[in-house]
Amino acid sequence: MCQGRFTTIEKAQLLVIKRNGITEPFSREKVIVGVRRACQGRNVSEDALKVLAQEVEESVRNKGSSQVYANDIGLAILDPLRELDEVAYLRFASVYKSFESADDFESEIRLMRRRDRQKES
Repeated sequence: MCQGRFTTIEKAQLLVIKRNGITEPFSREKVIVGVRRACQGRNVSEDALKVLAQEVEESVRNKGSSQVYANDIGLAILDPLRELDEVAYLRFASVYKSFESADDFESEIRLMRRRDRQKES
């Protein structure tokens, strides 16, 4: 007879509802892959990407639901990515928010600067 003690840790599965209605398990790796593309050529370490993916997962889990829309994951990526690297943020935001012109970039940069000024005051 086994005299050892075992501890199990259960983690509720977080499901992602995609645009087409299909659900799939949340994947930090998918977050990393998407953000890595935006960080291409930038000085962003693999460890920083893993931390960002963890922050994103914690953020969406803290909403208290076992299901989250893919769009909400994109929103959860934006702020930590902006803190990590502004150029990567703009690249990601341009795809995520469907930028169509240089004006969209200019508007986003103005918004970033406004938020930065608000943080400073």
